[in-house]
Amino acid sequence: MTVINVEERLRQRGVKPTAIRELVLKALWAENGPVSLSHLENILETIDKSTLFRTLSLFEKHRVVHTFEDGSGALKYEACRNPNECRVEDQHIHFFCTRCNQTYCLPSMRIPIIKLPEGFCAEGINYTVKGLCPHCSQKA
Repeated sequence: MTVINVEERLRQRGVKPTAIRELVLKALWAENGPVSLSHLENILETIDKSTLFRTLSLFEKHRVVHTFEDGSGALKYEACRNPNECRVEDQHIHFFCTRCNQTYCLPSMRIPIIKLPEGFCAEGINYTVKGLCPHCSQKA
């Protein structure tokens, strides 16, 4: 896993570094994949839910993270790994296991970019495949 300077990453994206913001980004980076708000709450017990949600919303606005819905009913947050931008073209496919409810990143599988009609501008794409993960499919 790549190590980042969280203070520098926040500044690059136009976000003023604070102790809370740095903690949240460190936690997201350490997860190395998508997590829900409730999962982050469990990891960052000292940060209340509203502060955590506001921080994640700010991160999404400044493209520090990207979000997607995987069908579990909870929005998932994932740190943008590209040091310069978090572009739609950089997003990848996710896999949601319908048995264990785990979401997996498939970073080598890029989301196909579609040509939108004139005047439309994509800001995000949600591409989630659902089924059984390798662990659960062995049990089946």
